[in-house]
Amino acid sequence: MTNRFEWVAGRYLLAILFLAGAVQKTIDPGPAQALLAGSGLPELLIWPALAFNALAAGLLIAGRFLKSLGRLLAAYCLLTSAFHFIPSDPWQMSIMIKNWAVAGGCLILSASLENST
Repeated sequence: MTNRFEWVAGRYLLAILFLAGAVQKTIDPGPAQALLAGSGLPELLIWPALAFNALAAGLLIAGRFLKSLGRLLAAYCLLTSAFHFIPSDPWQMSIMIKNWAVAGGCLILSASLENST
């Protein structure tokens, strides 16, 4: 394993991102619900997404189930990036690319545990 500080800081930084997503969905679910509705999905899916974001943040902070969690978060980020594929909106396109980058970080997290378990 690499430097302990870097390992913990990286997990906490990822956790902040997912925790912020949960908080945003709690405070103002409208924008995320609009993205779901725009894709033909039920707006109620916002609540399981909120719960997943919050749970993921907690598990990242606790350092639990990181190999599986890294894979799940990568899949989640890649899946949700599709909602942001709006070529006419540069902001949404940047969020899509950010999701790809976060997915990459989550895969690195998962892969870094290959030899440590």
